[in-house]
Amino acid sequence: MALLLLMLCWFFCQGAPYLYAQEEGGDEEPPYEGIPFEEDWEGYISDPYTRGDQTFTISLGFSFPTVFLNNGNAIDHHFEPPVGGTGSLAYTYFLGAHFFLGGEIGAVINGTLAKGNIFLVPIGLRAGWQFVFRRFEFPLFAVIGFAPQRYLNLNYVGLFMKGGGGVFFRFNPDWSFGLNVDWNWYPQWPMENEKPKPEKNVDANILGLTISARYHF
Repeated sequence: MALLLLMLCWFFCQGAPYLYAQEEGGDEEPPYEGIPFEEDWEGYISDPYTRGDQTFTISLGFSFPTVFLNNGNAIDHHFEPPVGGTGSLAYTYFLGAHFFLGGEIGAVINGTLAKGNIFLVPIGLRAGWQFVFRRFEFPLFAVIGFAPQRYLNLNYVGLFMKGGGGVFFRFNPDWSFGLNVDWNWYPQWPMENEKPKPEKNVDANILGLTISARYHF
């Protein structure tokens, strides 16, 4: 009996401080120290970009031949140029909240009136400025580089320039999806016997419309 009384006293002395603390603290629970969880993305508002933020973009869409110049004069064609296909891979690195640099490689295939196909592989350096409003992002960009070209058994490597813009929706922290519109300039300035032939110069202007997926890291 004495042993039982001693055990009850010991239990009461050990448990009393905890019960008292529970009464003082009300219904509060001790802080959770488990695995942290991510806040609900539905209420997300995009933070400004910082130096070191990067994106990788995959784009696919259509190319629309528009204005063609021959030695500086517009070619008056009474036909509708064939619509082609285009795609690109682009990498960008942000130097601050808005300005970014990077590179791009693409591919363009367009049919011709002679029922052939011309292939272009534009490769260039990319720079731009991006505005952000909530979950919408609006990049403006320019690309300059070179473009190997092939038509039938003819090859040419020339200058390539592109400018455009897009609108993206930030679907989650890792991905955004959007549309791009850009204007592409592909000049062909051939030479014969190491001499320029301006009468054979052709400047192709092509409008591009693509959908894109961007991975953010």
